[in-house]
Amino acid sequence: MESCPSVKNILLLDSDGKRVAVKYYSDDWQTNSAKEAFEKAVFTKTQKTNARTEAEIAMFENNIVVYKFVQDLHFFVTGGEGENELILAQVLQGFFDAVGLLLRGNVDKKEALENLDLILLCLDEIVDGGIILETDSNVIASKVASNSMDAGAPLSEQTISQALATAREHLARSLLK
Repeated sequence: MESCPSVKNILLLDSDGKRVAVKYYSDDWQTNSAKEAFEKAVFTKTQKTNARTEAEIAMFENNIVVYKFVQDLHFFVTGGEGENELILAQVLQGFFDAVGLLLRGNVDKKEALENLDLILLCLDEIVDGGIILETDSNVIASKVASNSMDAGAPLSEQTISQALATAREHLARSLLK
């Protein structure tokens, strides 16, 4: 039986293998300690590779892991062993490029942590419940950026509270009509 392509997790780790932003869509890792052990093992296996110019693919614990590094950040997308590597690579590239757009090309740990809300929204736009929704980085970045209260504000200065304030405003307007 054919099914839609799915993702088990998307990881964004720093150069020490610590979490910056992670999202799990599979029950393969039941506990937080199991998730952290998987992250550490994947990081350890891939840290000696040079995945800076293009994505690399590895088999790990019956999973396909596609990964890419930039500065002090490591991007990972994991799928089941039967998943198409090209689709997983497209998800990775969409996430990687959207983060680059949202952080205005300044992709490093400090900037990522300062804009963690944008990165988490980015993850939500790409995958929902393991199902791939979007891989076009321009569409992802524009959907994330559209949650800003002030459209003229730089993307790196937008916050979740601004997005909530905008939603509150739209709801109030629709109720008053």
